[in-house]
Amino acid sequence: MAAVRISSRSGLPSLLLYLGIGIAIGQDGIFDVKFNNAELTQVIGYAALVVILAEGGLGTKWKEIKPALPAAAMLSIVGVAVSVGVTAAGAHYLVGLDWRQSLIIGAVVSSTDAAAVFSVLRKVPLPARVTGVLEAESGFNDAPVVILVVAFSTRGPVESWYVLVGEIALELAIGAAVGLAVGWLGSFGLRHVALPASGLYPIAVMAIAVSAYAAGALAHGSGFLAVYLAAMILGNAKLPHWPATRGFADGLGWLAQIGMFVLLGLLVTPHDLYDDFWPAVIVGLVLTVVARPLEVFISLAPFRLPWQEKAFMSWAGLRGAVPIILATIPMVSGVEGSTRVFNIVFVLVVVYTLIQGPTLPWMAKALKIADDPAEAADLGIESAPLERLRGHLLSVAIPGKSKMHGVEVGELRLPAGAAVTLVVRDQKSFVPAPSTVLRRGDELLVVTTDPVRDAAEERLRAVGEGGKLAGWLGTSGSGGKSLAGPHVAHDVAHALKAAKKLGRADGPKTHR
Repeated sequence: MAAVRISSRSGLPSLLLYLGIGIAIGQDGIFDVKFNNAELTQVIGYAALVVILAEGGLGTKWKEIKPALPAAAMLSIVGVAVSVGVTAAGAHYLVGLDWRQSLIIGAVVSSTDAAAVFSVLRKVPLPARVTGVLEAESGFNDAPVVILVVAFSTRGPVESWYVLVGEIALELAIGAAVGLAVGWLGSFGLRHVALPASGLYPIAVMAIAVSAYAAGALAHGSGFLAVYLAAMILGNAKLPHWPATRGFADGLGWLAQIGMFVLLGLLVTPHDLYDDFWPAVIVGLVLTVVARPLEVFISLAPFRLPWQEKAFMSWAGLRGAVPIILATIPMVSGVEGSTRVFNIVFVLVVVYTLIQGPTLPWMAKALKIADDPAEAADLGIESAPLERLRGHLLSVAIPGKSKMHGVEVGELRLPAGAAVTLVVRDQKSFVPAPSTVLRRGDELLVVTTDPVRDAAEERLRAVGEGGKLAGWLGTSGSGGKSLAGPHVAHDVAHALKAAKKLGRADGPKTHR
Protein backbone atom coordinates (compact mmCIF):
# COMPACT_ATOMS: atom_id res chain seq x y z
CA MET A 1 0.00 0.00 0.00
CA ALA A 2 3.04 2.29 -0.09
CA ALA A 3 2.21 3.11 -3.71
CA VAL A 4 -1.24 4.28 -2.64
CA ARG A 5 0.22 6.66 -0.06
CA ILE A 6 2.84 8.00 -2.50
CA SER A 7 0.27 8.68 -5.21
CA SER A 8 -2.10 10.35 -2.75
CA ARG A 9 0.56 12.68 -1.37
CA SER A 10 2.25 13.53 -4.68
CA GLY A 11 -0.93 14.24 -6.64
CA LEU A 12 0.04 11.68 -9.28
CA PRO A 13 -2.61 9.25 -10.48
CA SER A 14 -1.77 5.78 -9.23
CA LEU A 15 -1.54 4.77 -12.89
CA LEU A 16 2.13 5.68 -13.13
CA LEU A 17 3.25 3.78 -10.04
CA TYR A 18 1.37 0.58 -10.85
CA LEU A 19 2.35 0.66 -14.51
CA GLY A 20 5.94 0.93 -13.31
CA ILE A 21 5.47 -2.12 -11.12
CA GLY A 22 4.03 -4.08 -14.06
CA ILE A 23 6.90 -3.02 -16.34
CA ALA A 24 9.45 -3.99 -13.69
CA ILE A 25 7.93 -7.47 -13.42
CA GLY A 26 7.40 -7.99 -17.15
CA GLN A 27 9.59 -8.26 -20.22
CA ASP A 28 12.93 -6.42 -19.95
CA GLY A 29 12.22 -6.16 -16.22
CA ILE A 30 13.57 -7.79 -13.09
CA PHE A 31 11.61 -11.04 -13.41
CA ASP A 32 11.31 -10.99 -17.23
CA VAL A 33 7.73 -12.36 -17.18
CA LYS A 34 6.50 -12.93 -20.75
CA PHE A 35 2.90 -11.80 -21.21
CA ASN A 36 1.36 -10.81 -24.54
CA ASN A 37 -2.31 -11.80 -24.25
CA ALA A 38 -4.07 -8.62 -25.42
CA GLU A 39 -7.51 -10.27 -25.38
CA LEU A 40 -7.24 -11.30 -21.71
CA THR A 41 -5.94 -7.82 -20.85
CA GLN A 42 -8.94 -6.28 -22.56
CA VAL A 43 -11.43 -8.49 -20.68
CA ILE A 44 -9.82 -7.87 -17.28
CA GLY A 45 -9.47 -4.18 -18.06
CA TYR A 46 -13.19 -3.89 -18.86
CA ALA A 47 -14.06 -5.64 -15.60
CA ALA A 48 -11.79 -3.32 -13.62
CA LEU A 49 -13.25 -0.28 -15.37
CA VAL A 50 -16.76 -1.34 -14.33
CA VAL A 51 -15.67 -1.41 -10.68
CA ILE A 52 -13.88 1.94 -11.00
CA LEU A 53 -16.91 3.58 -12.60
CA ALA A 54 -19.15 2.12 -9.90
CA GLU A 55 -16.89 3.51 -7.16
CA GLY A 56 -16.80 6.89 -8.87
CA GLY A 57 -20.57 6.98 -9.27
CA LEU A 58 -21.12 6.10 -5.61
CA GLY A 59 -18.97 9.07 -4.59
CA THR A 60 -20.65 11.56 -6.93
CA LYS A 61 -23.06 13.99 -5.26
CA TRP A 62 -26.21 14.52 -7.30
CA LYS A 63 -26.69 18.13 -6.21
CA GLU A 64 -23.21 18.95 -7.55
CA ILE A 65 -23.39 17.01 -10.79
CA LYS A 66 -26.99 17.84 -11.77
CA PRO A 67 -26.20 21.34 -13.12
CA ALA A 68 -23.20 19.88 -14.97
CA LEU A 69 -25.05 17.19 -16.95
CA PRO A 70 -25.78 19.25 -20.12
CA ALA A 71 -22.18 20.45 -20.34
CA ALA A 72 -20.82 16.94 -19.70
CA ALA A 73 -23.12 15.52 -22.40
CA MET A 74 -21.84 18.08 -24.92
CA LEU A 75 -18.24 17.24 -24.07
CA SER A 76 -18.97 13.53 -24.41
CA ILE A 77 -20.54 13.83 -27.86
CA VAL A 78 -19.53 17.03 -29.68
CA GLY A 79 -16.25 17.25 -27.81
CA VAL A 80 -15.25 13.68 -28.65
CA ALA A 81 -15.94 14.33 -32.34
CA VAL A 82 -13.74 17.45 -32.31
CA SER A 83 -10.97 15.68 -30.42
CA VAL A 84 -10.96 12.65 -32.71
CA GLY A 85 -10.81 14.77 -35.86
CA VAL A 86 -8.05 17.12 -34.71
CA THR A 87 -5.88 14.40 -33.11
CA ALA A 88 -6.26 12.08 -36.12
CA ALA A 89 -5.22 14.87 -38.48
CA GLY A 90 -2.15 15.54 -36.35
CA ALA A 91 -1.21 11.84 -36.28
CA HIS A 92 -1.63 11.56 -40.05
CA TYR A 93 0.14 14.73 -41.22
CA LEU A 94 2.80 15.12 -38.53
CA VAL A 95 3.67 11.49 -37.71
CA GLY A 96 2.85 9.85 -41.04
CA LEU A 97 0.37 7.20 -39.88
CA ASP A 98 -2.30 6.04 -42.32
CA TRP A 99 -5.83 7.31 -41.78
CA ARG A 100 -7.17 4.17 -40.13
CA GLN A 101 -4.38 4.12 -37.54
CA SER A 102 -4.72 7.88 -37.04
CA LEU A 103 -8.47 7.64 -36.46
CA ILE A 104 -7.99 4.78 -33.99
CA ILE A 105 -5.44 6.81 -32.01
CA GLY A 106 -7.67 9.89 -32.15
CA ALA A 107 -10.61 7.91 -30.80
CA VAL A 108 -8.63 6.01 -28.16
CA VAL A 109 -7.07 9.09 -26.54
CA SER A 110 -10.32 11.09 -26.63
CA SER A 111 -11.59 9.23 -23.57
CA THR A 112 -10.75 10.88 -20.28
CA ASP A 113 -10.03 8.27 -17.64
CA ALA A 114 -12.42 7.90 -14.70
CA ALA A 115 -9.78 6.49 -12.36
CA ALA A 116 -7.33 9.31 -13.05
CA VAL A 117 -10.01 12.01 -12.79
CA PHE A 118 -11.53 10.65 -9.58
CA SER A 119 -8.16 10.10 -7.87
CA VAL A 120 -6.70 13.54 -8.69
CA LEU A 121 -9.59 16.01 -8.90
CA ARG A 122 -11.05 15.10 -5.50
CA LYS A 123 -7.80 16.30 -3.92
CA VAL A 124 -8.01 19.71 -5.63
CA PRO A 125 -10.37 22.28 -4.04
CA LEU A 126 -12.43 23.28 -7.10
CA PRO A 127 -15.90 24.76 -7.63
CA ALA A 128 -18.53 22.05 -7.65
CA ARG A 129 -19.50 23.00 -11.21
CA VAL A 130 -16.02 22.27 -12.58
CA THR A 131 -15.60 19.00 -10.69
CA GLY A 132 -19.10 17.91 -11.70
CA VAL A 133 -18.47 18.50 -15.41
CA LEU A 134 -15.13 16.68 -15.43
CA GLU A 135 -16.35 13.71 -13.39
CA ALA A 136 -19.55 13.34 -15.44
CA GLU A 137 -17.56 13.62 -18.66
CA SER A 138 -15.22 10.83 -17.59
CA GLY A 139 -18.24 8.66 -16.81
CA PHE A 140 -20.10 9.48 -20.04
CA ASN A 141 -17.49 9.62 -22.80
CA ASP A 142 -16.38 5.99 -22.63
CA ALA A 143 -19.49 4.87 -24.53
CA PRO A 144 -19.06 6.92 -27.75
CA VAL A 145 -15.31 6.32 -27.74
CA VAL A 146 -15.70 2.51 -27.49
CA ILE A 147 -18.15 2.58 -30.43
CA LEU A 148 -15.73 4.64 -32.54
CA VAL A 149 -12.71 2.47 -31.73
CA VAL A 150 -14.60 -0.72 -32.57
CA ALA A 151 -15.87 0.81 -35.82
CA PHE A 152 -12.40 1.99 -36.89
CA SER A 153 -10.87 -1.38 -35.94
CA THR A 154 -13.34 -3.41 -38.02
CA ARG A 155 -11.99 -4.85 -41.24
CA GLY A 156 -13.39 -3.22 -44.36
CA PRO A 157 -14.64 0.32 -44.94
CA VAL A 158 -15.62 2.48 -42.00
CA GLU A 159 -19.34 3.18 -41.65
CA SER A 160 -20.74 6.55 -42.64
CA TRP A 161 -20.54 9.26 -39.99
CA TYR A 162 -24.30 9.53 -39.62
CA VAL A 163 -24.55 5.77 -38.93
CA LEU A 164 -21.94 6.10 -36.18
CA VAL A 165 -23.77 9.09 -34.70
CA GLY A 166 -27.02 7.12 -34.68
CA GLU A 167 -25.37 4.13 -32.99
CA ILE A 168 -23.78 6.35 -30.36
CA ALA A 169 -27.07 8.11 -29.58
CA LEU A 170 -28.97 4.82 -29.37
CA GLU A 171 -26.43 3.10 -27.11
CA LEU A 172 -26.26 6.13 -24.82
CA ALA A 173 -30.05 6.28 -24.55
CA ILE A 174 -30.36 2.55 -23.79
CA GLY A 175 -27.50 2.65 -21.29
CA ALA A 176 -28.96 5.68 -19.51
CA ALA A 177 -32.42 4.11 -19.29
CA VAL A 178 -31.07 0.81 -17.96
CA GLY A 179 -28.76 2.50 -15.45
CA LEU A 180 -31.49 4.75 -14.07
CA ALA A 181 -33.95 1.85 -13.81
CA VAL A 182 -31.53 -0.55 -12.11
CA GLY A 183 -30.28 2.16 -9.76
CA TRP A 184 -33.79 3.19 -8.70
CA LEU A 185 -35.00 -0.39 -8.22
CA GLY A 186 -31.86 -1.30 -6.28
CA SER A 187 -32.06 1.70 -3.96
CA PHE A 188 -35.77 1.10 -3.37
CA GLY A 189 -35.12 -2.52 -2.43
CA LEU A 190 -32.19 -1.77 -0.11
CA ARG A 191 -34.13 0.95 1.70
CA HIS A 192 -37.17 -1.25 2.34
CA VAL A 193 -35.59 -4.68 2.95
CA ALA A 194 -33.44 -5.17 6.03
CA LEU A 195 -30.59 -7.58 5.25
CA PRO A 196 -29.61 -10.07 7.99
CA ALA A 197 -26.09 -8.62 8.39
CA SER A 198 -24.72 -5.10 7.94
CA GLY A 199 -21.76 -6.48 5.98
CA LEU A 200 -24.11 -7.55 3.19
CA TYR A 201 -25.07 -3.98 2.28
CA PRO A 202 -21.73 -3.08 0.62
CA ILE A 203 -21.77 -6.33 -1.35
CA ALA A 204 -25.37 -5.77 -2.42
CA VAL A 205 -24.65 -2.22 -3.60
CA MET A 206 -21.69 -3.28 -5.74
CA ALA A 207 -23.63 -6.28 -7.09
CA ILE A 208 -26.48 -3.99 -8.19
CA ALA A 209 -24.04 -1.61 -9.91
CA VAL A 210 -22.33 -4.46 -11.78
CA SER A 211 -25.75 -5.85 -12.74
CA ALA A 212 -26.50 -2.50 -14.39
CA TYR A 213 -23.47 -2.97 -16.65
CA ALA A 214 -24.58 -6.49 -17.57
CA ALA A 215 -28.16 -5.40 -18.24
CA GLY A 216 -27.02 -2.46 -20.35
CA ALA A 217 -24.67 -4.62 -22.43
CA LEU A 218 -27.36 -7.30 -22.96
CA ALA A 219 -29.76 -4.58 -24.14
CA HIS A 220 -27.12 -3.47 -26.69
CA GLY A 221 -26.63 -0.21 -24.83
CA SER A 222 -23.68 1.39 -23.09
CA GLY A 223 -22.89 -0.75 -20.09
CA PHE A 224 -20.33 1.79 -18.87
CA LEU A 225 -22.89 4.58 -18.77
CA ALA A 226 -25.41 2.23 -17.13
CA VAL A 227 -23.09 1.27 -14.27
CA TYR A 228 -22.06 4.89 -13.63
CA LEU A 229 -25.65 6.17 -13.49
CA ALA A 230 -26.87 3.24 -11.38
CA ALA A 231 -24.04 3.76 -8.90
CA MET A 232 -24.73 7.49 -8.77
CA ILE A 233 -28.38 6.86 -7.87
CA LEU A 234 -27.35 4.35 -5.20
CA GLY A 235 -24.79 6.78 -3.83
CA ASN A 236 -27.40 9.49 -3.37
CA ALA A 237 -30.19 7.27 -2.01
CA LYS A 238 -29.25 7.52 1.71
CA LEU A 239 -28.84 3.77 2.08
CA PRO A 240 -28.29 2.01 5.41
CA HIS A 241 -24.70 1.60 6.64
CA TRP A 242 -23.47 4.05 4.01
CA PRO A 243 -19.96 4.79 5.42
CA ALA A 244 -19.17 1.07 5.45
CA THR A 245 -20.47 0.73 1.88
CA ARG A 246 -18.42 3.71 0.73
CA GLY A 247 -15.26 2.32 2.32
CA PHE A 248 -15.83 -1.10 0.75
CA ALA A 249 -16.34 0.42 -2.70
CA ASP A 250 -13.26 2.59 -2.30
CA GLY A 251 -11.17 -0.46 -1.44
CA LEU A 252 -12.51 -2.40 -4.42
CA GLY A 253 -11.78 0.59 -6.66
CA TRP A 254 -8.16 0.66 -5.53
CA LEU A 255 -7.86 -3.10 -6.01
CA ALA A 256 -9.26 -2.82 -9.56
CA GLN A 257 -6.84 -0.01 -10.40
CA ILE A 258 -3.85 -1.91 -9.04
CA GLY A 259 -4.68 -5.09 -10.95
CA MET A 260 -5.51 -3.29 -14.19
CA PHE A 261 -2.43 -1.06 -14.23
CA VAL A 262 -0.02 -3.84 -13.31
CA LEU A 263 -1.47 -6.01 -16.06
CA LEU A 264 -1.07 -3.22 -18.63
CA GLY A 265 2.52 -2.79 -17.52
CA LEU A 266 3.09 -6.50 -18.08
CA LEU A 267 1.64 -6.29 -21.60
CA VAL A 268 4.02 -3.61 -22.84
CA THR A 269 7.51 -4.39 -24.14
CA PRO A 270 9.78 -1.51 -23.06
CA HIS A 271 12.45 -1.91 -25.76
CA ASP A 272 9.73 -1.50 -28.42
CA LEU A 273 8.80 1.93 -27.09
CA TYR A 274 11.97 3.77 -28.08
CA ASP A 275 11.08 4.17 -31.75
CA ASP A 276 7.60 5.43 -30.91
CA PHE A 277 8.56 7.87 -28.16
CA TRP A 278 8.74 11.07 -30.22
CA PRO A 279 5.69 10.26 -32.37
CA ALA A 280 3.77 9.78 -29.10
CA VAL A 281 5.03 13.11 -27.76
CA ILE A 282 3.98 14.88 -30.98
CA VAL A 283 0.49 13.33 -31.00
CA GLY A 284 0.12 14.09 -27.31
CA LEU A 285 1.13 17.71 -27.88
CA VAL A 286 -1.55 18.05 -30.57
CA LEU A 287 -4.10 16.44 -28.25
CA THR A 288 -3.21 18.53 -25.18
CA VAL A 289 -2.49 21.93 -26.73
CA VAL A 290 -4.87 21.96 -29.71
CA ALA A 291 -7.54 19.23 -29.65
CA ARG A 292 -8.54 19.38 -25.97
CA PRO A 293 -8.87 23.20 -25.79
CA LEU A 294 -10.88 23.24 -29.03
CA GLU A 295 -13.04 20.41 -27.70
CA VAL A 296 -13.78 22.29 -24.47
CA PHE A 297 -14.34 25.77 -25.89
CA ILE A 298 -16.51 24.56 -28.80
CA SER A 299 -18.59 22.15 -26.70
CA LEU A 300 -19.12 24.61 -23.87
CA ALA A 301 -19.78 27.65 -26.06
CA PRO A 302 -23.56 27.53 -25.31
CA PHE A 303 -22.87 27.62 -21.55
CA ARG A 304 -21.99 30.75 -19.63
CA LEU A 305 -18.83 29.53 -17.99
CA PRO A 306 -15.86 31.78 -17.18
CA TRP A 307 -12.91 31.37 -19.51
CA GLN A 308 -10.76 30.44 -16.51
CA GLU A 309 -12.89 27.36 -15.83
CA LYS A 310 -12.79 26.36 -19.50
CA ALA A 311 -9.02 26.77 -19.53
CA PHE A 312 -8.71 24.55 -16.46
CA MET A 313 -10.97 21.89 -18.01
CA SER A 314 -8.76 21.98 -21.10
CA TRP A 315 -5.72 21.11 -19.00
CA ALA A 316 -7.59 18.63 -16.77
CA GLY A 317 -8.55 16.15 -19.49
CA LEU A 318 -6.57 13.39 -17.82
CA ARG A 319 -5.86 10.18 -19.70
CA GLY A 320 -5.18 6.96 -17.86
CA ALA A 321 -5.65 3.24 -18.20
CA VAL A 322 -8.84 3.48 -20.29
CA PRO A 323 -7.07 4.63 -23.50
CA ILE A 324 -4.44 1.90 -23.03
CA ILE A 325 -7.19 -0.71 -22.61
CA LEU A 326 -9.01 0.59 -25.69
CA ALA A 327 -5.75 0.37 -27.63
CA THR A 328 -5.95 -3.42 -27.23
CA ILE A 329 -9.12 -3.52 -29.36
CA PRO A 330 -7.28 -3.08 -32.71
CA MET A 331 -4.68 -5.61 -31.50
CA VAL A 332 -7.40 -8.21 -30.87
CA SER A 333 -9.03 -7.33 -34.22
CA GLY A 334 -5.73 -7.81 -36.08
CA VAL A 335 -5.51 -4.28 -37.49
CA GLU A 336 -2.25 -3.65 -39.36
CA GLY A 337 0.14 -1.58 -37.27
CA SER A 338 -1.91 -2.09 -34.08
CA THR A 339 1.20 -2.79 -31.99
CA ARG A 340 2.62 0.60 -32.93
CA VAL A 341 -0.73 2.22 -32.10
CA PHE A 342 -0.62 0.58 -28.65
CA ASN A 343 2.97 1.75 -28.05
CA ILE A 344 2.17 5.34 -29.05
CA VAL A 345 -0.89 5.43 -26.80
CA PHE A 346 1.07 3.93 -23.90
CA VAL A 347 3.89 6.47 -24.09
CA LEU A 348 1.46 9.35 -24.63
CA VAL A 349 -0.58 8.47 -21.55
CA VAL A 350 2.45 8.04 -19.28
CA VAL A 351 4.24 11.22 -20.39
CA TYR A 352 1.27 13.57 -20.30
CA THR A 353 -0.22 12.13 -17.12
CA LEU A 354 3.17 12.75 -15.48
CA ILE A 355 3.00 16.36 -16.66
CA GLN A 356 -0.68 17.16 -16.10
CA GLY A 357 -1.50 15.38 -12.85
CA PRO A 358 0.89 17.16 -10.45
CA THR A 359 0.32 20.58 -12.09
CA LEU A 360 -3.47 20.66 -11.63
CA PRO A 361 -3.38 22.35 -8.17
CA TRP A 362 -0.95 24.96 -9.51
CA MET A 363 -3.16 25.55 -12.56
CA ALA A 364 -6.26 26.00 -10.36
CA LYS A 365 -4.45 28.60 -8.25
CA ALA A 366 -3.00 30.39 -11.30
CA LEU A 367 -6.46 30.69 -12.86
CA LYS A 368 -7.90 31.72 -9.46
CA ILE A 369 -10.64 29.12 -9.45
CA ALA A 370 -9.49 27.10 -6.43
CA ASP A 371 -12.13 26.98 -3.71
CA ASP A 372 -11.43 27.72 -0.08
CA PRO A 373 -10.80 24.29 1.51
CA ALA A 374 -12.31 25.62 4.74
CA GLU A 375 -15.84 25.72 3.34
CA ALA A 376 -18.58 23.93 5.27
CA ALA A 377 -18.47 20.20 4.84
CA ASP A 378 -21.49 17.97 4.49
CA LEU A 379 -22.63 15.99 7.51
CA GLY A 380 -21.67 12.35 7.68
CA ILE A 381 -24.90 10.47 8.35
CA GLU A 382 -25.09 6.70 8.70
CA SER A 383 -28.45 4.97 8.94
CA ALA A 384 -29.16 1.58 10.48
CA PRO A 385 -32.69 0.19 10.13
CA LEU A 386 -34.47 -1.04 13.28
CA GLU A 387 -36.83 -3.37 11.48
CA ARG A 388 -38.69 -4.83 14.46
CA LEU A 389 -39.17 -1.39 16.01
CA ARG A 390 -40.19 0.19 12.69
CA GLY A 391 -37.58 2.89 13.13
CA HIS A 392 -34.09 4.03 12.19
CA LEU A 393 -30.97 4.93 14.13
CA LEU A 394 -29.05 7.80 12.52
CA SER A 395 -25.40 8.36 13.43
CA VAL A 396 -24.54 11.98 12.61
CA ALA A 397 -20.93 13.20 12.58
CA ILE A 398 -20.52 17.02 12.71
CA PRO A 399 -17.48 18.05 10.61
CA GLY A 400 -15.16 20.89 11.54
CA LYS A 401 -16.72 23.57 9.34
CA SER A 402 -20.37 22.60 9.72
CA LYS A 403 -22.82 25.36 10.60
CA MET A 404 -24.43 23.00 13.09
CA HIS A 405 -21.67 24.11 15.46
CA GLY A 406 -23.23 26.33 18.12
CA VAL A 407 -26.79 25.16 17.51
CA GLU A 408 -28.79 23.95 20.50
CA VAL A 409 -30.47 20.54 20.30
CA GLY A 410 -33.89 22.16 20.61
CA GLU A 411 -33.06 24.52 17.73
CA LEU A 412 -32.67 21.56 15.36
CA ARG A 413 -36.49 21.50 15.21
CA LEU A 414 -36.63 17.85 14.20
CA PRO A 415 -40.03 16.53 13.08
CA ALA A 416 -42.28 14.81 15.61
CA GLY A 417 -41.12 11.19 15.85
CA ALA A 418 -37.41 12.03 15.81
CA ALA A 419 -35.17 12.85 18.78
CA VAL A 420 -31.48 13.22 19.62
CA THR A 421 -30.93 10.50 22.21
CA LEU A 422 -27.15 10.60 22.72
CA VAL A 423 -24.19 12.90 22.08
CA VAL A 424 -20.61 11.62 21.96
CA ARG A 425 -18.05 14.37 22.66
CA ASP A 426 -14.36 13.92 23.39
CA GLN A 427 -14.88 10.15 23.68
CA LYS A 428 -17.54 10.66 26.35
CA SER A 429 -21.25 10.13 25.83
CA PHE A 430 -24.20 11.83 27.51
CA VAL A 431 -27.94 12.31 27.04
CA PRO A 432 -28.50 15.87 25.81
CA ALA A 433 -31.05 18.40 27.03
CA PRO A 434 -32.90 20.72 24.63
CA SER A 435 -30.46 23.48 25.64
CA THR A 436 -27.32 21.40 24.94
CA VAL A 437 -25.11 23.27 22.45
CA LEU A 438 -23.65 21.10 19.70
CA ARG A 439 -19.95 21.38 18.89
CA ARG A 440 -17.57 20.50 16.08
CA GLY A 441 -16.55 16.87 16.20
CA ASP A 442 -19.67 15.76 18.06
CA GLU A 443 -21.41 12.56 17.02
CA LEU A 444 -25.15 12.39 17.51
CA LEU A 445 -27.39 9.36 17.76
CA VAL A 446 -30.83 10.26 16.42
CA VAL A 447 -33.74 7.81 16.68
CA THR A 448 -36.56 8.30 14.19
CA THR A 449 -39.75 6.48 13.33
CA ASP A 450 -39.94 5.08 9.83
CA PRO A 451 -42.34 7.72 8.37
CA VAL A 452 -40.18 10.71 9.34
CA ARG A 453 -36.74 9.26 8.69
CA ASP A 454 -36.21 11.16 5.42
CA ALA A 455 -37.58 14.42 6.84
CA ALA A 456 -35.29 14.15 9.87
CA GLU A 457 -32.21 13.54 7.74
CA GLU A 458 -33.07 16.41 5.40
CA ARG A 459 -33.56 18.72 8.38
CA LEU A 460 -30.18 17.72 9.83
CA ARG A 461 -28.45 18.39 6.53
CA ALA A 462 -30.24 21.73 6.18
CA VAL A 463 -29.05 22.87 9.62
CA GLY A 464 -25.54 21.67 8.75
CA GLU A 465 -25.58 23.88 5.65
CA GLY A 466 -27.51 26.90 6.93
CA GLY A 467 -27.32 26.87 10.71
CA LYS A 468 -30.24 27.35 13.09
CA LEU A 469 -32.03 29.67 10.61
CA ALA A 470 -31.97 27.10 7.82
CA GLY A 471 -35.76 26.73 7.69
CA TRP A 472 -36.34 30.47 7.69
CA LEU A 473 -33.77 31.01 4.94
CA GLY A 474 -35.15 28.18 2.81
CA THR A 475 -31.89 26.27 3.02
CA SER A 476 -32.22 22.84 1.50
CA GLY A 477 -30.70 19.58 2.53
CA SER A 478 -31.69 17.66 -0.56
CA GLY A 479 -31.16 19.02 -4.01
CA GLY A 480 -32.71 22.40 -3.51
CA LYS A 481 -36.03 21.29 -2.04
CA SER A 482 -37.13 23.67 0.67
CA LEU A 483 -37.11 22.22 4.13
CA ALA A 484 -39.30 24.84 5.70
CA GLY A 485 -41.86 22.31 6.86
CA PRO A 486 -44.84 22.49 9.24
CA HIS A 487 -42.68 23.49 12.20
CA VAL A 488 -41.50 26.59 10.34
CA ALA A 489 -45.03 27.41 9.20
CA HIS A 490 -46.13 27.12 12.81
CA ASP A 491 -43.38 29.53 13.90
CA VAL A 492 -44.26 31.97 11.13
CA ALA A 493 -47.94 31.91 12.10
CA HIS A 494 -47.07 32.72 15.71
CA ALA A 495 -44.80 35.54 14.57
CA LEU A 496 -47.56 37.03 12.41
CA LYS A 497 -50.08 36.81 15.27
CA ALA A 498 -47.61 38.52 17.58
CA ALA A 499 -47.02 41.25 15.02
CA LYS A 500 -50.76 41.87 14.66
CA LYS A 501 -51.20 42.07 18.43
CA LEU A 502 -48.30 44.46 18.63
CA GLY A 503 -49.83 46.57 15.87
CA ARG A 504 -53.16 46.72 17.68
CA ALA A 505 -51.42 47.62 20.92
CA ASP A 506 -49.40 50.37 19.29
CA GLY A 507 -52.33 51.77 17.32
CA PRO A 508 -54.13 53.73 20.08
CA LYS A 509 -50.81 55.04 21.37
CA THR A 510 -49.99 56.37 17.93
CA HIS A 511 -53.24 58.28 17.68
CA ARG A 512 -53.05 59.77 21.15
